[in-house]
Amino acid sequence: MGRRQRHNEPKSGGNRQAKIAARAAEREELSVEPRPFAGFAGECDMVAMREFVPSATARLTTTAERREITLATVLPGAIAGLVRDDELGGEAMVGLQVQVHGPDPAVDLAYAVDWASRAGGGETLNASHPDESTPALEDVVVADAPLEIVVHGDFSWWLAEDAQVRPEIAQAIKNANEVMMPSARVAADGIDAAWWVDAGEKAHVRWVRPENEDALFEALARVHSAGGLHLGEGSRFAGSFRTHGLLVPVFDLDPEMHHQEWAPGLVELDARLGEALAKDGPLSSDERASRDGLRARQVTLR
Repeated sequence: MGRRQRHNEPKSGGNRQAKIAARAAEREELSVEPRPFAGFAGECDMVAMREFVPSATARLTTTAERREITLATVLPGAIAGLVRDDELGGEAMVGLQVQVHGPDPAVDLAYAVDWASRAGGGETLNASHPDESTPALEDVVVADAPLEIVVHGDFSWWLAEDAQVRPEIAQAIKNANEVMMPSARVAADGIDAAWWVDAGEKAHVRWVRPENEDALFEALARVHSAGGLHLGEGSRFAGSFRTHGLLVPVFDLDPEMHHQEWAPGLVELDARLGEALAKDGPLSSDERASRDGLRARQVTLR
């Protein structure tokens, strides 16, 4: 009598099945490019728009010339894309902050852009569903084209001009406007992706930087050790976070000052960081102490 074979298939809904699914998801996460928007001229701002900017749009330069496509922080209902009715202009829009997403935001965006280039007026894309036929983002968006961003004070741009507003849409816009914190992109020569937000008692600048994370972190430690990690009077370094393979220093600010008043401080700090990044030697004992202190105030979003 032969030995009875054991069946190793996990029971549906069991702990083992959950563990296997979790490991598979973790492997998928690890296989994703850590900097999904690397190589794009607007990488840092695309990361900012996806992670914390409330209301902004930018016109994408696409490889296909079927129609213009607008990149948005978030669309109504956090859907992936929509095309307005032809009588309302037929504008195509894709969103970065979506309710349903996969492990790679660049792949999700590529799917939405490809869909928006072909969709008809009035169509919506609730979520991207990429597969092996989905083009790479650089195949549908021109990588070296600058990203000209428009920051909005509310979400009224969700509506096309002269559109008839349904009560539920009007309520959705009202709700979104009520929770939105005033934000702005600080404009200064040589400074990209420095985003100011008025959080009430304090204001902040979150500055998405393009350098290698580890190299920039050491540069921050050098500048901090020398007492230069600030944007001037009324500012304080609050910490940093990592997201999409980039490091984002954060500064607490005097909320009474206009966001553009921080531009000179950003330029000066950028110069100090540039000098620190150019140094090759090991950190001094004071700089190592600064590094350890900064690391204690760092978080990772994804």
